[in-house]
Amino acid sequence: MSTAPAPVTAETRFSIPGVLKLVRWPNLLMIAVSQYLAAIFLLGPAANYGRYLKDLNLLLICVGTVSIAAAGYIINDYYDVKIDYINKPERVIVGNILKRRVAMFIHIGLNLIGLICGALVSLKIASINLLAATWLWGYSNQLKRMPLIGNFSVAILSALAIAIVGIHYGAADNLIYIYAIFAFVVSLIREIVKDLEDLKGDETFGCKTLPVVWGIRPTKSLIFVLMFLFALLLINMLKEIDNNNIYLYFAAMFLPAVYFIYRLWIADTRKHFHQLSTYLKLFMASGILSMILA
Repeated sequence: MSTAPAPVTAETRFSIPGVLKLVRWPNLLMIAVSQYLAAIFLLGPAANYGRYLKDLNLLLICVGTVSIAAAGYIINDYYDVKIDYINKPERVIVGNILKRRVAMFIHIGLNLIGLICGALVSLKIASINLLAATWLWGYSNQLKRMPLIGNFSVAILSALAIAIVGIHYGAADNLIYIYAIFAFVVSLIREIVKDLEDLKGDETFGCKTLPVVWGIRPTKSLIFVLMFLFALLLINMLKEIDNNNIYLYFAAMFLPAVYFIYRLWIADTRKHFHQLSTYLKLFMASGILSMILA
């Protein structure tokens, strides 16, 4: 019988720290930084950074993307309260620190901000923001409980957060899209690892994630295959650009990638998979910061 604490709905109060924790503010900061770094260093030349810092459209794109991502985190936790009480009871915000209706109100408000920001930039950006907001709701409501589809959904939206900058400025350079693919693959692998971490709760509530449907070992094998395919794709794309700094960065990532493969191979507990998930988050952050090398 589960010993997870029950929601304290009667005592719930609005909490700014609770909201910040709910929307995963470090992840939102990473999104904002990645978009500005992509504009300044990948679209360049970097000497013209003032152009992007003063560009109201880029600010609106950033605020819109961050708002929709924050709304996505809220609706995800809103639907996953019961599962989270099994997988991570100490991190449950909705229904415990924040009332469910308050969480939903904030979710709707953030989505509206994101859509308005997109509309102020262009019809194209507004359409992308609408697609992202709808997709995140569908992911939280149903898609995440389906094998691979939910994982691909998050990965595509992660790539889109970078690609949208290139789309807005009409970038023809492959470099920004290489980083979008990098974000896609790392996010995809991390989402699968998180499914391994959350296996107990997902299995209890009938979620058909890959580890539930396939088992742990075949899911690990898929991650190894994805990493191999990504390496081949990356090598082919890097051939199309002339940037020694980027070559060196991705070459330096070989050893951390091998270390990850080793750790994944021996991982067999929830704690191990949580550590690997955190490792991949740091891996992603290093990739974002490497845009400076461009």
